[in-house]
Amino acid sequence: MPKTLPAAVGRLVHARALNELAAALAERPCLCASGFWGSSYALATCAIERRLGRPILVVCGHIDEADDIADDLELFHDRRPEVLPPLELAGSLGRVSEEQVANRLAMLARYAQRGDDRPPPLVVCSVQSLMQSVPAPAQLASMLFTLRQGRRLEPEKLIVWLADHGYNRLDQVEVPGDFAVRGGIIDIYLPGDHPQSGDTVGLPVRIDFFDDQVESIRRFDLSTLGSQQPLEWVQVPDLKGLLPDTDESTSFLNYLPDTTVVVFWSPMEIAEQARSYFERLPDVRGIYPIQALLKNCERFTRLELSQFDQGPAIARLAATADAPAVRLPIGSLQKFETETRKAVAELGELSLTHDVVVFCEKEAESRRLAELISQHAPGSQILTAEGYLHRGFVFSEPGDGGRPVAILGHHELFQRYEVRRRGKKLIASRPVDSFLDLKPGDYVVHVAHGIAKFVGMKTETREGRSEEYLLLRFADSASLQVPASHINLVQKYVGGFHGHPTLSRLGTGAWEKQKARVADAVMDMAAELLEVQAARRAQVGIAYPPDTDWQRQFEDEFPYEETPDQITGADEIKRDMGNPRPMDRLLCGDVGYGKTELAMRAAFKAVEFGKQVAVLVPTTVLAEQHYRSFRERMAEYPFTIESLSRFKSPREQKDIVRRAAAGEIDILIGTHRLLSSDVKFADLGLVIVDEEQRFGVTHKERLKQMRCMVDVLTMSATPIPRTLHMSMLGLRDISSLTTAPQDRRSVVTEVCPYDPERVRAAIQRELARGGQVYFVHNRVHNIADVAQRIQMLVPDARIIVGHGQMEEGELEQVMLAFIRYEADILVCTTIIESGLDIPNANTIFINSADRFGLSELHQLRGRVGRWKHRAYCYLLLPPDRPVTPVAAKRLKAIEEYSHLGAGFKIAMRDLEIRGAGNILGPEQSGHIAAVG
Repeated sequence: MPKTLPAAVGRLVHARALNELAAALAERPCLCASGFWGSSYALATCAIERRLGRPILVVCGHIDEADDIADDLELFHDRRPEVLPPLELAGSLGRVSEEQVANRLAMLARYAQRGDDRPPPLVVCSVQSLMQSVPAPAQLASMLFTLRQGRRLEPEKLIVWLADHGYNRLDQVEVPGDFAVRGGIIDIYLPGDHPQSGDTVGLPVRIDFFDDQVESIRRFDLSTLGSQQPLEWVQVPDLKGLLPDTDESTSFLNYLPDTTVVVFWSPMEIAEQARSYFERLPDVRGIYPIQALLKNCERFTRLELSQFDQGPAIARLAATADAPAVRLPIGSLQKFETETRKAVAELGELSLTHDVVVFCEKEAESRRLAELISQHAPGSQILTAEGYLHRGFVFSEPGDGGRPVAILGHHELFQRYEVRRRGKKLIASRPVDSFLDLKPGDYVVHVAHGIAKFVGMKTETREGRSEEYLLLRFADSASLQVPASHINLVQKYVGGFHGHPTLSRLGTGAWEKQKARVADAVMDMAAELLEVQAARRAQVGIAYPPDTDWQRQFEDEFPYEETPDQITGADEIKRDMGNPRPMDRLLCGDVGYGKTELAMRAAFKAVEFGKQVAVLVPTTVLAEQHYRSFRERMAEYPFTIESLSRFKSPREQKDIVRRAAAGEIDILIGTHRLLSSDVKFADLGLVIVDEEQRFGVTHKERLKQMRCMVDVLTMSATPIPRTLHMSMLGLRDISSLTTAPQDRRSVVTEVCPYDPERVRAAIQRELARGGQVYFVHNRVHNIADVAQRIQMLVPDARIIVGHGQMEEGELEQVMLAFIRYEADILVCTTIIESGLDIPNANTIFINSADRFGLSELHQLRGRVGRWKHRAYCYLLLPPDRPVTPVAAKRLKAIEEYSHLGAGFKIAMRDLEIRGAGNILGPEQSGHIAAVG
C-alpha cells in the first residue's frame, strides 16, 4: 500500500465485505458482484489481488476507460498496472500508430520472458484491445531487432531492415518511425516507451558504426543534433509486425498464466461495445468475436463487477453455467453545488456523518481546499491525500470509527477536468526557429552574413572530433561552413515575392548596410502604427505587483506539466504587466499548445489586483467554450466571470452590460459584441484577443484605441503575415510556444478526391474506437443534403447539423449535444474553426478544401488531435472541378506541414503564396525581399 493513503482508506482494503468477496472468488470459477459505484471497483480489485496473490486482468468496455482504471488501481496499489494499448487501425484501413505498435510489442516481449521472481501481472485493457490479435510468442524474436554495443552488423543490413519494416528514410529524423543515414552513422527515431533511457514518447538514437561493428549507441537531441546519453542496447520494433494479416497470430489471453483472475468491469457495457466494434469494422481480419474471447477465458477465474444486479452477463454470452451473485455495501457520491461556497459547505455537512477523504493531485489544491474549509465549513474534519481518483464513492461498511467512509477527488468537488491528461515526458521537437525544412538549392539567411544558397551537409573531422556542417554558397561562389550546433544562425529565406533573391557578398559590409536600410524603413512605417506606439510609450499604464500567494497557488494547480515555452511565455507576460507601459504582446503557438492557460494566468493577475478583463473571441461557440474553461479553472476563487454573445437573450445581455459598467463582473468573455459602444467597463486593465486576424477593420480600429490605454495580449495559432512580421521586426513583443504538450500527436493529413467508400471507412474507424467526427461543409444552402448523404453511408451514426445562420438557442443546443457525446457526427460550417476543444473528436473531413485559406485549413485541422489518440484530417476535393494553382499550393502546404508546431511554418508559407504586399505597406515590401 502507498504510505500516503490515509488510514481511513487503507482500512477499506481490509474491509470485511471485500475479504468475503475474495474468499468466495477463491472457491468458484465465476462470480458476479454488484453495488460498485465510482472508482470502488479499483478498491475491490486491489483487495482481491492482495488476498489471492494471483495475476489480474481488468477488462473494460471503452478504450479511454483503460487509462482511468489504471490511475485508480495505482492509487490503491503499490505499483502502476500495465495497459495493453489498442491498435487504432485494423484490417486494410491504413496506417497504424507507430507508438502503439512499439508499446504493444514491448509489452508482449516482457510477458513472453516473464520469470517466476517477478510480481504477478496486473493488466488493464479495453475489450477492443483484447479482441485484436497479437503475434504468437514464437514470432516475437523476429519483430524486435536488438542492437547492442559491439555487435557485428553491416550497416546496409540495418538500413534494409528498417526500410522493409515500416520506417521512413529522410535526410533528418523528425518524428517516431523516421531514420536517416550519413556515412557510418544511422539515426533512428524509435517510437514508444523506452524505460532504459527514461523516454516515454519516443527515443531518438544514433548508431555509430566502425566498419561492420556497432561502435556506440547514443541518445541525441533533435534540436541541436548533438549526441547525449550512451546506451548499451536498444530494441527496434517491427512497425508492420502487428498488422492483422500475419499468418500466425493469437490472443493476448494466451500470454497470461492459468491462475489469472479476469475482472470484467461493467459486463453489459463490455458486451455492447464489443458487438458495436465488430460490426463497425469494414475488415475484421485479426479480430476475435467476443464469444471466442469469452470461450478462451473459461480456463481463468472470472469476476463480473457492475453497479446493478443484472445477472451474469458474461457467463450468459459464453453459454456457461450461471454464477452466484453478491452485493457490496457501496453507494454513489452526491453531486455538489456548482458554487464553491455551497459545495464546501455541503462537504462539511457530509463530514458530520462520514469520514471524508479528498484526493488532491497537486499540493496547491490541498492548500486552497484547506483555506476554503476554514472559511465555509470551519471545524469540519476533512482529510486530504495526494493522488488522483476519477470518481468518488461511499463505502457504507463502518470503519474503525464506526462511520461510513466517503472518498472523492478534488476535481469532483469543483466539477473540473472531466478529461485527464497523464504525465508523460514532453515530446522532443525541432526548433521553430528554422521555419522551414532546408533542401539543397534553397535560399537561406545567415544572421551575420546575409543571403546564401544552401548546398548541403558535410561531415568534417577537426581536432579529432567529427561534426556536421551546413555548406552555404554566397555571391562570387564564396563558401561558408556553419557548424550544425550553430544552426540557429541560419533560417530559410522567405521574401514574399516570386523569384530568386540576390546573394550577399562575404566580407564587404553590404549586408550590414542593407539591414540598416531596412531598420530605417521600419522606423518610417505607416503613421497609424507609429502613433499607436508613441501613445503607448507616453501612456502611464498599470504596473502590477509581483506574484502573490494566490497567483502562485493558481499556477501550481495547473493539471498538466508546463512546457519550457509556457514557463518562458508566462514570465514575459508578467514582466510586461509589471511595467508601467501598456503591454502589447503576441502569444503565438500552435493549436493546443497551451495559449489559453497563459491567458488565464494573465487574467488572474489582473483581477486579483482589482482590474477587469475583457476576452475577445471571433465566434459565439468559442466564447461559450472559453467561458466554461475560465469558470472551471478559477472555480475555487471569488471572481465573477460572464460571457456576452448572441447565445444570451437581449434581457441577459442588458443585465451583463450594466454589471460590467458597475464593476460587478471581473472577467467578461465575448465576441465583437464587446466592442460595441454600449459596453463600458468600470476599471478595464487587460484585453485578451484570440485570433485577431478573424476580426474586421472596424473592430481592429477599436482594438487599436484600446492598445493605447490598457494591456493587450493577442493569441494566435497562425498569425497573419502582417502581425507576424510586426512581431518579428520588433514592433510588437512576441512569445512563441513551440513545444508539443503531453499526449499530443501530429494529425495525419491527406488530400484526396471525395470518395463515398473512403469517407465511410474513415467514419467507421473513428466510431469503432468510440470517437466523434467533424464534417465541414461551408455552404449553408445544401448542408442538409450533405448530412443526408453521410447518413446513408453510416445509417447507425447519430448526425447533427450546425451552422451560423441558426437561431441562437438552436445552435447552442447543437454544439452542447456534440460536446456531451449525444451525437457521433457534426456536419457544420466553419463555426468550429477557432478554439473548439472536444477531445473525443479525432477525425475531420473538410469538403471542397480548395476553397479555404491556409490559416483556415490549419485552424480546422487543429480541432482534432487534442487528446492522446491519433487524429485524421481529410481534405476532400470535388471530382468535377479543377483546382487552381494557388489552391494547390495551399493544400500542398497544409499536407506537408502536418506535424506538431506547424503553425509558424504555415504562416511563413502563407507569405510565399500571398506575397508581402501589406506588411510594411505596398511601397515597403521590397525591404522584406531584401533581407528575407
